[in-house]
Amino acid sequence: MQQWFYEQCDGDWENMQQIKIDTVDNPGWFIKIDLVETSLENKTFNHIQIERTETDWLICRVENYSFMGSGGVFNLDSRKWAISVK
Repeated sequence: MQQWFYEQCDGDWENMQQIKIDTVDNPGWFIKIDLVETSLENKTFNHIQIERTETDWLICRVENYSFMGSGGVFNLDSRKWAISVK
């Protein structure tokens, strides 16, 4: 995610679009990334739902040009987030 963010930064995008990371009460994480004006803006995404344990789970979807992902407390760095892109 850090590399992707860096590649989007052009002096404008990072001022107009947002990446938000928050917590959820499961416990876990929530991430929302605006995809407008990126190479992913018009891509098709698969809805992903993986539930292994109470702390190892992942849900990803795209709505209104925003990627939204939630994951277990230890899944913030999960590479599985990337598998939602077709």
